[in-house]
Amino acid sequence: MGLIDTHTHLDSFARRGELSAILSRAKAAGLEAMVTIGTDTDDWTLYRDLARDHPGLVHYTVGLHPCSVGADWAGQVEQLEDFWRGATKPVAQGETGLDRFHLPKDAAEAEKIFAWQKAAFAEQLGLAKKLGCPVVVHSRGAFAECVEMIDAAGVDWRRVVFHCFAEGPAEMAELTKRGGCGSFTGIITYKTAEAIRAAALAQGLDRLMIETDAPYLTPLPHRGKPNEPAYLRHTAEFCAGVFGVSYEQLAEATTRNARKFFGI
Repeated sequence: MGLIDTHTHLDSFARRGELSAILSRAKAAGLEAMVTIGTDTDDWTLYRDLARDHPGLVHYTVGLHPCSVGADWAGQVEQLEDFWRGATKPVAQGETGLDRFHLPKDAAEAEKIFAWQKAAFAEQLGLAKKLGCPVVVHSRGAFAECVEMIDAAGVDWRRVVFHCFAEGPAEMAELTKRGGCGSFTGIITYKTAEAIRAAALAQGLDRLMIETDAPYLTPLPHRGKPNEPAYLRHTAEFCAGVFGVSYEQLAEATTRNARKFFGI
């Protein structure tokens, strides 16, 4: 059983002419599929074309990342539904959500941008509810606010994943009691990530999904280098140890969970 990287960003590799090598290394490391995650209008068409050109191996999503939200957010969000009408459809809406960590220090400017983030998130949640599709949530410094907005939107929580889950067991309980889930990056391999490992165990192997968030958040032993989908193998091997199962059992469970969640 191969692995599925449920959250990666292939745009930088594609634009540097490195994609063929990246995909070859991923397959050599045991990956059978990956989901490349849309963040703004600059990558949606690229990702659709990559999914078209690499059927079965590359899947894609479309969404406006909270750190990509600006004054023109509404015009960008209006374009999202067009991708769902095309021949090569996305597998989820996102990534979308709220991010307080990257807000500017100026209080008035931060308040304005965060209001735009909330409005863009609400619109994308509404679209996901309309389409009945999965939602990939980005939450940084705004976990409770994201949960509150998803509750208010009436989205089916069984179709919600908080990517790069970096909270603890208490926050995971808020997701699981609603039917939602979290996916885990290479951060789980870091020595200081005890709470994140506890959250993964609290969620259980039957809901576990793993991701690289490449080119970011590189797992050990490659921390400090740019991440890539092939490095998911290290996260999978580490997680097998956390859960006390074989690598094969971990791969089978996470791949089954990913295929069920994204419908791939």
